[in-house]
Amino acid sequence: MPTLRWLPLLCLPLLAACVDDRVAYEGEGNQVITVIREQKWFWDKSVELSLVVARMPECMRRHTLGAVSAADKIELWQYQSDTFTLKVGSRLFATETRTCEGLERLKEEPPGGMGEPVGAFVDRDGKLFFVAAGASK
Repeated sequence: MPTLRWLPLLCLPLLAACVDDRVAYEGEGNQVITVIREQKWFWDKSVELSLVVARMPECMRRHTLGAVSAADKIELWQYQSDTFTLKVGSRLFATETRTCEGLERLKEEPPGGMGEPVGAFVDRDGKLFFVAAGASK
């Protein structure tokens, strides 16, 4: 029976490889775009990705983007003052901070282009960071 006390400690290495990252881009006018990636099991090669769009104190909303490869690059562009384009791997999404409710999966790049590059959410040694466009990596 005394050996059962050590069982939870033996399971800790299994949880150590799991991912639960959150990183935010803070724009003008209290606009915040946060990427959340969660990996429940260390053997998964994919992560569940969510996007939190906020313009405080008027609105805030969490959108689920689904499972993506943990290695996918996540890029952010600003199309208009309250409209953003997010590229996750080869998938494109458009979102807005006027009401924070709008999220649309795009089949192709918008006719007017992606907008101005804002930056990218990058993985460095298993941790997610936001790197502004033009900043050294």
